[in-house]
Amino acid sequence: MHRATRIRRFALAVSAAAAIAIPVQAADAPPYWAYPVNPPGAKPAPDDGTPRTVPGSTVSMTLTQIRDLFVAPVWHPGDHAAMPDSVAFGRKPRLFACGYCHMPHGLGRPENSSLAGLPAEYIVQQVADFKSGARRSSEPNSLPVNFMILAAKAATTAEVREAAEYFASLPRLPWIKVIEADEVPKTHVTGWMLAANEPRAMEPIGARIIEIPEDLERTELRDTRSPFIAYVPTGSIARGKELVATGAGRTAPCGTCHGEDLRGLGPIPGLAGRSPSYLVRQLYDMQHGMRNGPWMDLMRPVVKHLTLADMIAIAAYAASREP
Repeated sequence: MHRATRIRRFALAVSAAAAIAIPVQAADAPPYWAYPVNPPGAKPAPDDGTPRTVPGSTVSMTLTQIRDLFVAPVWHPGDHAAMPDSVAFGRKPRLFACGYCHMPHGLGRPENSSLAGLPAEYIVQQVADFKSGARRSSEPNSLPVNFMILAAKAATTAEVREAAEYFASLPRLPWIKVIEADEVPKTHVTGWMLAANEPRAMEPIGARIIEIPEDLERTELRDTRSPFIAYVPTGSIARGKELVATGAGRTAPCGTCHGEDLRGLGPIPGLAGRSPSYLVRQLYDMQHGMRNGPWMDLMRPVVKHLTLADMIAIAAYAASREP
């Protein structure tokens, strides 16, 4: 089907859904589990100078090297293409290495976006939106977003383009295991993400997504072979499938623009296999006016009537799909 026809049908579907849906009252604050904020005074463990290693790598680095925001740590250089300078290195004082937060393989962590396989033009536009103020966070204390805004303002057009083309060229790989559960590990916030408490204890999941590293130590070392687990409420994947496929009277079918397989369509990003915490943040930010720019005129009516439970279900289903 011609893309213009798909977009017209999408707009009609949005209008129909908006006419019958019931508005949802905005929460007083964004859900903490989707917007983790480090506790006041939190500091990483001091570097004792001991070289760290990760399984399957011959590289060793100290904590100081691993924590250098201006140099992306590379543990497994054979797993991805050679990074261009704009991805591998930053430029002081505010242009951080793109590959530090988004990682050399582009799959990122829950506190930031997974860029691998996104359209280059989409990435370029998002950086422009951060730079202009069109894109912000519903959580003003979100350090990852605030760092992204600083970096966007410091980057040159050529650096943004080079980084966008690198990340767009990377393959989308399975990175997050989605598990439906009634009970989940109790968690705390560290490094702007959730992590399971030690010793382990369980609690009801409620209306939440609990996304945690499979191996916290390796994740803190920024090991690109250390993936994540996302616990979602029982039944949420099936509910999300219905919302994505039909709109269920609350929204418009997601596949019209994001592709029937949710792997993207033209300049529109894919959703399949991406962090469900991140997806909830984007839906919430769009609903609360924190994301603007191109395509938001189409997305606003799509998200307007979604409840938090709807967002959780959509994110759970999308994250569970093959990327």
